[in-house]
Amino acid sequence: MHKSRLEAFSDGVLAIIITIMVLELKVPHGDGLDALKPLLPVFLSYILLYFYIGIYWNNHHHMLHTAHRVSGRVLWANLHLLFWLSLLPFVTGWMGENHFTALPTALYGVVLFMAGFAYWLLAQAIIATEGPDSLLAQAIGKDFKGKASIVLYALSSGLAFVNVWVAQAIYVGVALMWLIPDRRIERVVHAKHTSS
Repeated sequence: MHKSRLEAFSDGVLAIIITIMVLELKVPHGDGLDALKPLLPVFLSYILLYFYIGIYWNNHHHMLHTAHRVSGRVLWANLHLLFWLSLLPFVTGWMGENHFTALPTALYGVVLFMAGFAYWLLAQAIIATEGPDSLLAQAIGKDFKGKASIVLYALSSGLAFVNVWVAQAIYVGVALMWLIPDRRIERVVHAKHTSS
């Protein structure tokens, strides 16, 4: 399979995930600002989800840009990632509807942890397919940023039962860490194009 089919399929799934979440924003009954107040937690959780999906989409694009071919292992790893990302609207909506209470916030962290782990597995599958000297292997190196994200998600899931706002701050912090596309990949791809 050519990687363009994998990218198109993934793009479609991520677009549907965002669409599902925006449908959770119910139109308020009333025309004043007071009518919007009960929707604030759902809206805030939607914003966080939107950024997370955007971050995954952007970095997924950059990661696949380094691949030349797609193996069965890559296909399954990609589906695994999309599975966990598809659960984000559910846990995000649950967290927003319950005003960021402990259990929904913790489950949100578990899904983020699994999505982060699935992203790491996809990177490993691409490296296994492309070889240890591949562009992706050169770009991510020891992948401190990816591994740190997974550890922070696990930590914040437990912290949600102690202080939900600390857990939420970690979720936002990890999102900010990934907000700019992975420059490691951009540098390696740019260096390859300028040397050829």
